[in-house]
Amino acid sequence: MLEFQELQKALEVFRDKVIDEAKKNLIRQKKSSSGTLYKSIKGNPVKTSENSLEFNIEMANYGTFVDRGVSGIKKKYNTPYSYKDKMPPPRKLDKWIVRRGIAPRGEDGRFISRKSLQFLIARSIYNNGIKPSLFFTKPFEKYYKNMPEVLQKAFGLDLENFISFVAKQNMKK
Repeated sequence: MLEFQELQKALEVFRDKVIDEAKKNLIRQKKSSSGTLYKSIKGNPVKTSENSLEFNIEMANYGTFVDRGVSGIKKKYNTPYSYKDKMPPPRKLDKWIVRRGIAPRGEDGRFISRKSLQFLIARSIYNNGIKPSLFFTKPFEKYYKNMPEVLQKAFGLDLENFISFVAKQNMKK
């Protein structure tokens, strides 16, 4: 049976480059305040079967929304996701507010209560949405463009290795 070692290596390189660049984008764009999304991005090993090669890249569920964005009720983005009738839960923003060190003052110079701040930020997200970061999409598309050529070369090497193996086996007979 023909083993696709070079194809497998090429897919692993593709997977690793996409993951590395996606993680760098998260940091550069300051989209990873807790590090949870960053840590969740993982590539599974390339699986080979008789008719296919496959692998997955996993990340936390909300990574899709960070990457593709979410349209608000007032501001729209080119994304399949949108807020319709529910605001994001304000209490879920508490840790994010603390990590970011957000503590604005009101007109009287006193700090705004954390609960009020959570509500104001949630309402802003509901109205304005979440701008697409494309932290994952851009590296995926960048490396995907070259995949046909890379896979063709890898397949050629695998085929050469297979032919050499068969030739050596026939010489032994």
